[in-house]
Amino acid sequence: MTDQLKKYLFQDHSTRIQAVKLTAEWQTGLSHQSYPDCVQRLLGELTSAAVLLASNLKFDGSVVLQLQGDGPVALIVVECGQGLTIRATATLRDGHDIPAGGTLQSLLNQHGQGRFIVVLDPNRKTTDLQPYQGVVPLEGQTVAEVLEHYMRNSEQLDTRLWLAADAQNTAGLLLQKLPGQGGTSTTEAGQAQDTWERACVLANTLKPDELLQLDTDAVIHRLFWEETLIAFDPQDVRWWCPCTRERVANMLRTLGNEEIESILAEQGHVDVACNFCGKPYRFDPIDCAGLFISHINQEPEGGQSLH
Repeated sequence: MTDQLKKYLFQDHSTRIQAVKLTAEWQTGLSHQSYPDCVQRLLGELTSAAVLLASNLKFDGSVVLQLQGDGPVALIVVECGQGLTIRATATLRDGHDIPAGGTLQSLLNQHGQGRFIVVLDPNRKTTDLQPYQGVVPLEGQTVAEVLEHYMRNSEQLDTRLWLAADAQNTAGLLLQKLPGQGGTSTTEAGQAQDTWERACVLANTLKPDELLQLDTDAVIHRLFWEETLIAFDPQDVRWWCPCTRERVANMLRTLGNEEIESILAEQGHVDVACNFCGKPYRFDPIDCAGLFISHINQEPEGGQSLH
């Protein structure tokens, strides 16, 4: 099965394994967005990473991961909610060529000003927790290395990631050494370290093509068939963006009838695309006239751009 997150735990409860593979939902996310292959790969890898991290949230809210760049790519951002709903997008700088062999560093950190940003965003309706934002330099040659560096230095958690993405699939594997419980003996601590080191050695044999071509069960069996693992129920992952035609209509109303008429006179219609998922919305003259016939004042909605 694809479009699922699966979790496992070593028998001694010292190391967790998490794996995700997205196919249909990833292709849904790309259906209105077109990027060069190297950018699409980075976006996919960050998407899998966001799912792997969001699955461990202890509050109602979302994880937002951002690669903020000073090169041809200005921003790559992914949001994953506690219910494993995802959305992702990338912003390219106008007038900058994207080389076919572009890497994380060449695309986002040409002048050393790139940043990796983690935002933990609680749901204001269900919790009094405040948002948290962590910002670190863009250190590492891959998305996985950037995440590992952040987790090691900001969260003090030993974490390893293996990520891969193409136009059809995005997939990821996470290993994380869990903190020892109070009263853990020296022997138990040594066994936990042995488990962690053995898990990392096994996972290091995983190739990107295997992540993309094999299903999650096959990946886990291939790596850990000699280990005793505790398996948990899989969790579905789905693409979701809150943009709707109604929200776009509300935004257009804020422009006013005169501005809308001006766009219609020039183009014959109004085209709007969601800035996050790229989904297009078209309003013809009849649609636009209806915007102002029975107008109920509403707060303007952001997140769209006119074309």
